[in-house]
Amino acid sequence: MTSTLFLMSWFFVLRSSSHPHSIDDENVLIPNSWLNNNNNNHDDHARWTPESRQHAGSSFGNRAILVNSKDVSSSSDSYYDEGNLKCSDNKNIDEAVIKVFMYDLPSKFHFGLLGWEESNERNSVWPDIRGPIPGYPGGLNLQHSIEFWLTLDLLASEIPNAPKANAAVRVHNSGEADIIFVPFFSSLSYNRYSKTNQPGTKSRNKVLQEELVKYLAEQELWKKSGGKDHLILAHHPNSMLDARVKLWPATFILADFGRYPSNIANVEKDVIAPYKHVISSYVNDTSTFDTRPTLLYFQGAIYRKDGGIARQELFYLLKDEEGVHFSFGSVQKDGVKKATEGMRSSKFCLNIAGDTPSSNRLFDAIASHCVPVIISDAIELPYEDVLDYSEFCLFVPTRDAIKEKYLINLIRNVTKDEWTTMWNKLKEVEQFFEFQFPSKEGDAVQMIWQAVARRVPSVKLKVNKSKRFSRIWLDKGIKNKEPGYQNQSKFPSAP
Repeated sequence: MTSTLFLMSWFFVLRSSSHPHSIDDENVLIPNSWLNNNNNNHDDHARWTPESRQHAGSSFGNRAILVNSKDVSSSSDSYYDEGNLKCSDNKNIDEAVIKVFMYDLPSKFHFGLLGWEESNERNSVWPDIRGPIPGYPGGLNLQHSIEFWLTLDLLASEIPNAPKANAAVRVHNSGEADIIFVPFFSSLSYNRYSKTNQPGTKSRNKVLQEELVKYLAEQELWKKSGGKDHLILAHHPNSMLDARVKLWPATFILADFGRYPSNIANVEKDVIAPYKHVISSYVNDTSTFDTRPTLLYFQGAIYRKDGGIARQELFYLLKDEEGVHFSFGSVQKDGVKKATEGMRSSKFCLNIAGDTPSSNRLFDAIASHCVPVIISDAIELPYEDVLDYSEFCLFVPTRDAIKEKYLINLIRNVTKDEWTTMWNKLKEVEQFFEFQFPSKEGDAVQMIWQAVARRVPSVKLKVNKSKRFSRIWLDKGIKNKEPGYQNQSKFPSAP
């Protein structure tokens, strides 16, 4: 099964280099809100004509979700089964890489954190994604926003007859599902609601974690597997601080393992996802080795604790070197603008471990086509089981990087042709790190779902092994005695 899923994932990637999905030749109406780069068009709808379809090309990231030719302003029955969010396109389900059952958690766990309120008329905990979608906070909030994009993608998968990226499809029968998705916007909860103005009171973030743990403990699906087939997002290193020790049997989607003990999260059990880059993508990049005047670029916090001690050592080693920009910076004022200009005019960009092994800086560098120089010994990278980062990144052990002249001499010895090869590769792979709605084949959302799909066989193995002796207890009429999960109403202690 692992081999099959691996081959399917690569087939999914490779087929994107061919022509886009075919649709009828007639013009198709699509709402502007479904097209990310259509803000200048004030018409209610944009025409997806055969000419515009040809212009879109066949590469990754050029395919928008299309709806059928019915007026998008018509009743919801045109797109949903009797107004309910239930997929009526069995073909989408059959072709999906992974089938996902998503809990209908109360909105306070997800879009309610964005100020969205449930409508009594629709009787749904989910917003109608055919209309305006609640906006996600900008700035550094965006870098850990993956729960937002994955949830939107599952909701979008239920729109029938719409050509779309089909890595994941939501199913409403949990028996059909490969994984059980818990739609808690944990990073947003931490970023926005982890502080309290009244001493001695619990923050909203802490309360939500406690309520989530209680909710899951009461679910038959959790009791049945002990949570082993559940998928939980905790991308911000400080998100789910209280709940993680109780939810550890589940598969986590994380930025890295820097703040997790190995018995709670590890590379064998969990999935590493990219940050959403803060710097905008470098569209139509015609730069060359010679037109990027800065050799090596770093801008950010210099004095860090723990694994980030190397930053200050490198600062003193490199700050006076010719062609090196190494300075303090933040997102305040014009920080993002300056970083954008700096990365786009640099050949190499430093990605040094900080308080945790990973940072958004790596993905900003990829978006800027600035060859990343990674100095972080404990870093884990997204989808590295199918992507060779050495083709477009330089990896330098920390012990060598902090030797005098070692790093600068290494970089200066990279030839123009070697750099150009890596620069071209960056432009090929940048699509794998793009978060967008609607999601498109080969973007970050689809790559994450495929990474989760590659975990499914091991998840099923763990679930099946946990059932080995359960029938003995059932035959004896003894309840709540499933080995390894003696009391189904409580969470097991961390291993």
